[in-house]
Formats: sequence, structure tokens, C-alpha cells
Amino acid sequence: MSPMVPSRVFFTRGVGKHRHNLESFEAALRDAGIAQCNLVKVSSIYPPGCKIISRQAGLRQLLPGQITFCVMADARTDEPNRLVSAGIGLAIPAKGDQFGYISEHHGFGMTEKKCGDFVEDMAASMLATTLGIEFDPNLAYDARREVYKMSGQIVKTRNVVQTAEGDKDGLWTTVVAAAVFLFD
Repeated sequence: MSPMVPSRVFFTRGVGKHRHNLESFEAALRDAGIAQCNLVKVSSIYPPGCKIISRQAGLRQLLPGQITFCVMADARTDEPNRLVSAGIGLAIPAKGDQFGYISEHHGFGMTEKKCGDFVEDMAASMLATTLGIEFDPNLAYDARREVYKMSGQIVKTRNVVQTAEGDKDGLWTTVVAAAVFLFD
């Protein structure tokens, strides 16, 4: 049996609201386009040579009932106006034969920009430590990002984030963000 190594990945996000917690989550998965799959959460490794494809191209390749591996973040609230966020960050090494990192975060009170920077920073920091890039972890992410870029060892970072405010009438509000893996 050959190893199961994803060859493609796409990023998606969604938000859902409903009076029941679980149905709010289902609505968020529907908004993200992945509700019809049997989702299996995996940890944070971006495989060497994995190709990033568009959300639209990725969604077209999914079949109802398919077992689908993903790195996913989700957050839920039933508190009116409470800000929830779910984010996925990615850091890809310059050398194509090395693996990268995907990070996930879910929480409360973070804007889309803050959550995006946070997950991107986590992925880049994990990759940087693996590659032996020396940096001051106490520096702001913008300063560390310059160190990473100047090293020439991290070629790309990105993020996908979904935020929402809790429904004013107390419906459950769920946000999801996911990196969805596909195989040849």
C-alpha cells in the first residue's frame, strides 16, 4: 500500500447561524462548501510538492460521503455581539522537497486581520524553527516576517480567516476555516 500523501490543497471558510449549536456548525460547513464530506481533522504538515488550488476547483472534486482530510479551526458562540474567529495559516519552504506548516486557531475577540497575522505567524515560526532560522520570538510578527523573507528559506505564507459577531438574538453563530487535502 502506498502512503497517503496529499497532492493538492485548497482553503475555504464559512459562517453559520441556527438556534441549535450543531446545526449552526453544519450551516458553517455548508457555507464553506464541505458539509457533504466526512471530515477527518489532521495535524499541521504541508506535504512537499503539494499544489495549492482554488476553492472552486477543490470543491468540484469533492464527492458526497467522501472521507476528506483537513486542518480545520472552528469557533462558536450564542452570546450576542461576541466576536468569534477561525483561521488557518500556511508557510511553505523555498526548497520543494521540504515540508511546510499549516496552523489553526479559533477564539474570541480577534479581528480578521489579527487572526490572519496570528495564524500566519504561527505557521512561519514553526517552519523557521524546523529550518534553523534564528529569530527573536519576542519581536512583532512584521519584524520576524522580514527575517524569514531575508533568510530565503521561506518562500510563501498565507492565511484564510472567517470572523462573525454573535447573533443579536442569541442564535448560535459558528465560523470555520479549513485547509482541505485532495489526493490523486
